[in-house]
Amino acid sequence: MSLFEDGGAGTVVVGDWNGTQVRAWKPARLSDRDLSLDAREVRATEQAAAAVRAADRSVPNAWEALSRLLLRHEGIASSGIEGLREPLVSVLIAERTGAGGAAGWVADNLAVIDAALASAHEPLSVEVLHGWHARLMRNSNLDPELIGAFRPRVGWVGGSSPLTATYVPPPPSEIADLIDDLIGFANDRTDLDPISHAAILHAQFEAIHPYGDGNGRLGRILVTRALRRVGLTRHSTVPISVAIARDTGGYLSGLHLFEQGHTGPWIAWFAGVAQHAAAITDQLADRTRHIIDTWQDTLSGLRADSAARALAPLLVAHPLQSAPDTAALLHISRPAARTALRTLADRGILTAVEAPTPGVGRNRDWYAAHDLIDTWTH
Repeated sequence: MSLFEDGGAGTVVVGDWNGTQVRAWKPARLSDRDLSLDAREVRATEQAAAAVRAADRSVPNAWEALSRLLLRHEGIASSGIEGLREPLVSVLIAERTGAGGAAGWVADNLAVIDAALASAHEPLSVEVLHGWHARLMRNSNLDPELIGAFRPRVGWVGGSSPLTATYVPPPPSEIADLIDDLIGFANDRTDLDPISHAAILHAQFEAIHPYGDGNGRLGRILVTRALRRVGLTRHSTVPISVAIARDTGGYLSGLHLFEQGHTGPWIAWFAGVAQHAAAITDQLADRTRHIIDTWQDTLSGLRADSAARALAPLLVAHPLQSAPDTAALLHISRPAARTALRTLADRGILTAVEAPTPGVGRNRDWYAAHDLIDTWTH
């Protein structure tokens, strides 16, 4: 039942929570909203788009290694916004082994970002969203019936119930229509600049809050996918979540403004975040180059055909190594791989890591490139 309209931004509706009527917010369909910007806001989006495009071009076309580092940086930061903070080495091991727990949850975030980028030029659909959610939440404590499916009951953000919440999203009966509108916007809307398009897509997804949990991470994945889809990023990703994490107050305030119909201020804030993320990309590229140059100096004296020397530059894309990994990367025997790992450890490039490996059999001996891993937390 509709109660009132508020400037075309949405409607307060009544939902049921355990037999009690609660007031929920049903955002207007994007196809019905005025999404125009003023001149200042347009300039902000233009500057942000130029910064993101330039940062992407600063990553060499063939340097897949740095792209992987940026991708991990984004996934780990996005999980961190939701309070999922695990030692990064544990996350990398979970990413490699399929381990569960909190580290596995963060690793699944990385896997979904990978999948979203790989399919960025394909149409978005409900089935795609459900698939991402199922992978994202498989290591969570969410009820199995809520994994890979829209929530069947009233949800809320903040507070202990929808009666005390800071935000109550639309009731379940409204989700399908709103998501269909969102998907149409993601697939077919071409009259907006790429920064505005990504910002609105994210904010509307958060306003709908279609899942029982994981909405923030999925919404930020939509941003990464949207920037790739329109070609603003081609070689890498810009770590939007890293920039958001440095101003979560502005993030939450901006989402609230959007929900209440103030599109321009939200997009202007988001444009500033995108510019900051572009600057972080440049900084990470510079740090990575410096680390690799330092390693080359550290490895002076080794033969040019040494396995250890060959492995060092590959660590940017593969910062966690075991003897089987190294053997496969370099096409050498496992004894030779172990020798290469010990050589890099002796020279301070790798550090031995104590970590159990899931499943039956002997635990692997892991080695981590901590100089690179530390770049993700600074």
